[in-house]
Amino acid sequence: MDVTDRWAIADTLSLVGHVFDERRFDEIDTVFAADVVYDMSALGMPVISGVEGARRAARAMGAGGPVAHLVSNVVVVGQDGDDVAVDSKGLLLMRDGTTNAVVHHDVLRREAAGWRIARRVVVPARAAVPA
Repeated sequence: MDVTDRWAIADTLSLVGHVFDERRFDEIDTVFAADVVYDMSALGMPVISGVEGARRAARAMGAGGPVAHLVSNVVVVGQDGDDVAVDSKGLLLMRDGTTNAVVHHDVLRREAAGWRIARRVVVPARAAVPA
């Protein structure tokens, strides 16, 4: 994978926060594949399917959603053709002032319009257990 693809993948992951935090739900298809599966079950939330499902879930969250989504530590962990597995860390700044740390396990797909998240599994970040 060349550096141009790596930057485009990181840009896609970064754009997620801008799209959701600015409530630009008509642009969700700029970050998610049409058939995206967005699994937040480890956080007690539903598994969402498809771009329209993501739009509905984002709108339903309303004022209860995070103020800011931050992404860091983006690591490409594997590639299979036009699918790339990527892990990243995330911080969610909530309206009540709390912060939640998560890990994203993503599969991005190269599409005609660019890299899109085809599958996202979000799990809580856990403190490492001392050896």
